[in-house]
Amino acid sequence: MLREVYKPSLPRPFLKWAGGKGRLIGQYIKHFPTNYRNYHEPFLGGGAVFFYLRPRLSILTDINPDLITTYCCVRDRLQELISLLKEHEHYHSKDYYYNLRAKPGKNDVEIAARFIYLNRTCFNGLYRVNSKGEFNVPLGRYNNPKICQIDLLFSASELLKNAEVKVADFEQILDRARGSDDFVYLDPPYHPISDTSYFTAYSRHPFGEIEQTRLRDSCAELASRGVKVMISNSDCQFIRQIYSEVNFNIYPIKANRAINSNVKKRGTVDELIITSY
Repeated sequence: MLREVYKPSLPRPFLKWAGGKGRLIGQYIKHFPTNYRNYHEPFLGGGAVFFYLRPRLSILTDINPDLITTYCCVRDRLQELISLLKEHEHYHSKDYYYNLRAKPGKNDVEIAARFIYLNRTCFNGLYRVNSKGEFNVPLGRYNNPKICQIDLLFSASELLKNAEVKVADFEQILDRARGSDDFVYLDPPYHPISDTSYFTAYSRHPFGEIEQTRLRDSCAELASRGVKVMISNSDCQFIRQIYSEVNFNIYPIKANRAINSNVKKRGTVDELIITSY
């Protein structure tokens, strides 16, 4: 069993996130660089690595606009956000969940509160949208879901004060990370290890072999500048091959698969940590 890496008094993720790295930090620690000034994370998601490292200067990006709005509201409009989360917590029920899921927020705080509420109450914290970009995950089976975690939100807000947070494609990292003072951690959608493991519904934007190769090329360009680059991905021949072509280091690790409709297929799977240094 992997050891717990967070303490209650430290900032930690306020979102549940499928594929989040919280339980893998113990295996990641020895692979993090020790000397850098600027931290970049272009696939932010739940931000487990950011919350563990607690960097002084961060540029955090993602292509999901509602996710970025949520982080910005936690950082800049926390009191308003907490007030609305308390309201969601008070009225939470099956009908309330599906009614709120069907209605997008009218302003940033409503968008952020809805995002956190759905995240804390939906099935396994899964983020999935349909072809229209509509969130479509069913209600989870929780007796008393933790919707408004005030201490957690306050600690996250304080850490985010020193972070630039915005919507951006990962390739825009090339405009910001210029040399050895920069550390870039990338956790892209994983390449499928089988025909049935493809998960592309995080957004309406596909992430297939072309995108994985485009990401590899960006990482190689960053490395050529002296930027420290670390990537997480599935352990499959395609990913091993494209990063071997640019002489990156490849380290296998073990991860627990918690989400699968077939309980028998949940368990330990192989993943990769890939570094330029």
